[in-house]
Amino acid sequence: MQHHEEEALGKAYDSHLMRRLLRYLAPYRIQVFLALLITAAASLLQVCGPYLTKIGIDRYIVTKNYEGLNKVALIYVSIIILGFLLGYIQTYIMQLTGQKIMYDLRLEIFTHLQRLPLAFFDRNPVGRLMTRVTTDVDVLNELFTAGVVTLLGDVLVLLGIVVIIFYLNFKLALVAMSVIPLIFLITVVFKIKARDSYRRVRTAIARINAFLQEHITGMSIVQLFNHERKSFAQFDEINRGHLTANLDSVMAYSVFFPAVQVVSALAIALIIWYGGGQVIERELSFGALVAFIQYSERFFRPIADLSEKYNILQSAMASSERIFKLLDFPIDIKQPEQPVRLKEIQGEIEFRHVWFAYNRLDPKKESAGPATGRALPALNPVTRESEWDWVLKDVSFKVNPGEAVAVVGHTGAGKTTLTSLLMRFYDIQKGEILLDGHDIRTLDLQQLRRSFGFVLQDVFLFSGTIASNIRLGTPGITEEAIYRAAQDVNLEEFVEELPNGYVEEVKERGSTLSTGQKQLIAFARALAHDPRNLILDEATSSVDTDTELKIRDAIARLMQGRTSIIIAHRLSTIQNADKIIVMHKGQIREIGTHQELLAQRGIYYKLYQLQYKDQELPLART
Repeated sequence: MQHHEEEALGKAYDSHLMRRLLRYLAPYRIQVFLALLITAAASLLQVCGPYLTKIGIDRYIVTKNYEGLNKVALIYVSIIILGFLLGYIQTYIMQLTGQKIMYDLRLEIFTHLQRLPLAFFDRNPVGRLMTRVTTDVDVLNELFTAGVVTLLGDVLVLLGIVVIIFYLNFKLALVAMSVIPLIFLITVVFKIKARDSYRRVRTAIARINAFLQEHITGMSIVQLFNHERKSFAQFDEINRGHLTANLDSVMAYSVFFPAVQVVSALAIALIIWYGGGQVIERELSFGALVAFIQYSERFFRPIADLSEKYNILQSAMASSERIFKLLDFPIDIKQPEQPVRLKEIQGEIEFRHVWFAYNRLDPKKESAGPATGRALPALNPVTRESEWDWVLKDVSFKVNPGEAVAVVGHTGAGKTTLTSLLMRFYDIQKGEILLDGHDIRTLDLQQLRRSFGFVLQDVFLFSGTIASNIRLGTPGITEEAIYRAAQDVNLEEFVEELPNGYVEEVKERGSTLSTGQKQLIAFARALAHDPRNLILDEATSSVDTDTELKIRDAIARLMQGRTSIIIAHRLSTIQNADKIIVMHKGQIREIGTHQELLAQRGIYYKLYQLQYKDQELPLART
């Protein structure tokens, strides 16, 4: 996982990002407006307390008016209770709103992720994307619940205190405000230190996440090669960096808050010194002096809170920048504006002079490249073919409805790329790919992909049950259809041996199942969805001979009446194909049946001869 994205925090405040964030408050504007009103009222109540103290001392304590003093005390207690209730309501409203915003934002991110092309996922680590949906969204929740509204409350309290103390005594207010430059200096120093430590903490967290993801996933290799001690030493070093960064952050906070308290105490001392003299000279009442002291204490409390708000704001800006960078990533594989929907898919597939490249050779040219993960654009008349790192070069072939066509070739020849292009996981730069005579870029994307059954070499199973992995949530697939598909692909015998049958729990990635069992589930999944076209990508290359014999029959049943494209390394599995296409370095070099290609004594003949020797060599030794 790359860490540069975690380190680049951007500005502590970005007005453009803040405007985008505030849009998520728009659906809940009534709740936010109500919370703002409650915050304003609560701030007013906080300012009233010291002034009531002044009234109680000057009007009733000095004159020994017990009845008036009781009224003031009752009002004071009422203000405290009302302030508690307003604070509770405001916190509840904003916490509820924050949770709803997180819900909306996570849905938006996940929806966007599902629409992004596969090229994006080829170049962006899963751990980083998960951080966007979880950690970064949680940081924004802090901004909405403890930042935006409460920050307004702190500002209103400060303004209210300033107005009242200048109203009470202009000169004493200036004396009390004389410590503000010290507060400003302390805050600036704290901001610099906190920003540096925060950057290091974020970087350390990114490294810890990347290290844990890699080593937990590869724990079998760690244990197999006795790598535990070295892995522990590496993790200890990374973890120590995280500890050091956090300790620096703790140090910054441990200096800042006492420093603010010292300045607050200095302000109170100045108030007592200067204000006490005014009381002696009868220029200021004793109640006003007490009120000044209380206001001074309350003035510095929001200032200390503002440092925490600054941290929340800085974290939110960094997280929002990363989230919006993800949400702004363009969706290159789009549904056509006026998609063509086929009434009935026949299964005729044709590649016409198809050229495709994942990368461009010249990085200075406009391209996606590995850095961004964007799908490369189609060629324009100015672009030269020599500027591209072509994976497919002028590929043309046709598959008639119901035909079984095999694609063979060395690793990297472009076999799997053909199927990825056919499903529109990527778009080509030149040429056309047709389904039933229609360019697939004009077809309804969901109908296109629904018409294909895809069985890969590396089968992916979701957490759930055997039945849910066959159905995949597709409506209309009944229990009977699942049982019938499992029976047709020889999966039923294995399922019947499980304690819970078809509702047996499947662990993450199907870790409790063998490769062959997962392959059979994949075949049952494809058959249950009853596609018109079938793609088998190395579907038998990772299974034992006994399992291969079982699924050969399953393949035969799957292919009946369907247009099939089979990618295989084992040439023995595709000898009965209607047509075999031989790929070499991104080009089609040979096309024909098994016997025709052997007779040509070309690339296919050499591949077949090589595999035949590999199979016969152990027998000769025995």
